[in-house]
Amino acid sequence: MKNNALRALTEGGIMVAAATALSYLKLFELPQGGSVCIGMLPIFLYCVRWGLKDGLLCSLAYGILQLIFDGAYAWGWTSMLLDYVVAFSVLGFAGLFARQKYGVFAGTVVGCLLRFIVHFISGVTIYRIYEPVELFNTTFANPYLYSAAYNGSYVAIDMALCLVIFALLYKPMKKYFLAQDLAQ
Repeated sequence: MKNNALRALTEGGIMVAAATALSYLKLFELPQGGSVCIGMLPIFLYCVRWGLKDGLLCSLAYGILQLIFDGAYAWGWTSMLLDYVVAFSVLGFAGLFARQKYGVFAGTVVGCLLRFIVHFISGVTIYRIYEPVELFNTTFANPYLYSAAYNGSYVAIDMALCLVIFALLYKPMKKYFLAQDLAQ
């Protein structure tokens, strides 16, 4: 038991470091924050291996590092809290699907949907100051539509990238996705 706790902590540190490094490999970045990258990939893998409690802690650490190192595009402490700490912490809910067959796919979808919801709330409550704004050659005057389009544009692509990569890796790494390599 003690050995597994040390392994979970060590693996969590490695996954947070890998996620932080991968977050710098951005395919594109939006002007008011948000980017397409595969930084969440190691976090989801960790969550489906170790479960909800450890997954939430790992995701929280990743969110704090994103706040510190990503340039923290934010409008005050509420934006920092929502767009970094909370938005990345909810990725840990992928741990609800720990050790389940194909749990990494369900966990990725749930984690990304929860992240989108947090960013959506932030967009509606904090970033509505940009209204009306042009995005993707469309003028948005409604903060709900703007927030959904803006945040959905990168979170949906992040989710799709993670799902495709997990699909490619699932068969060769199945024992790791199902945590079969861990001592019980």
